[in-house]
Amino acid sequence: MEAVISILALLFIAMVVLGVYATSKAVKAAKRGVERTVTQARRTVEDTTLRAKSYGQGGAAAELAQLRLKLRTSMRATQDALQAGAEQDASLSESLVLFERLSAHGHELDDELKRLEREPDRASVSSRLPVLRERIERITHSAESLRWAARDRARRFADDELDLLSEQIDMEAGALRHWADPESDPDLVGGAPAEAARPGQERTADPAAGGADRETPAPGGAETPAITARDPQQRMKYSWEKKTTRPETTN
Repeated sequence: MEAVISILALLFIAMVVLGVYATSKAVKAAKRGVERTVTQARRTVEDTTLRAKSYGQGGAAAELAQLRLKLRTSMRATQDALQAGAEQDASLSESLVLFERLSAHGHELDDELKRLEREPDRASVSSRLPVLRERIERITHSAESLRWAARDRARRFADDELDLLSEQIDMEAGALRHWADPESDPDLVGGAPAEAARPGQERTADPAAGGADRETPAPGGAETPAITARDPQQRMKYSWEKKTTRPETTN
């Protein structure tokens, strides 16, 4: 009885532990989902604000907004392309590492541009724009190189797989269309396989039969009489028929 109680207690504890673990996993998953939703909403709001500044304002403020929008759009597109490709191509893991290093420079530059948006000295901001523009061009160029290389690689793999699949389909289609042709197959005579010689016999040409094949006993084999057709000119005689003699004629 004590053993049964111990087993039931262990089962109850295991169920409680599993329930707590499943609940914690569900809470963490829900938290990540909420964080992704909040992050996506914040990005959408910031991008909309930057577009409004780039079109609604002029001067250094508008250019700063355009530079930030260009940087964010390029980095986000590259990140999405690499992460999507890495799920099927493990060789892109090194590209992701390089992108993370590039992304650190992008975040640093974006923070600097954000601080300059609040800078009251517009003359100083305008003087720094050429250097900032050059840095953004270098970062976005590197990001685009990674992005297009990953896309070209994925497209190349898709083309190779399609070529291989087309070859296999062509071979299968040819196999499905293949059948034996009685006229071109020497083993088929009149649409049916030729009769093979019986064991212990060989087929030889019979001159008396106009070159037709006849069966002859093979050397060392048992002799088997060949079955031949009767001569139609020779009449079968029966034992009950009387023997008649034809009278001789004299000149």
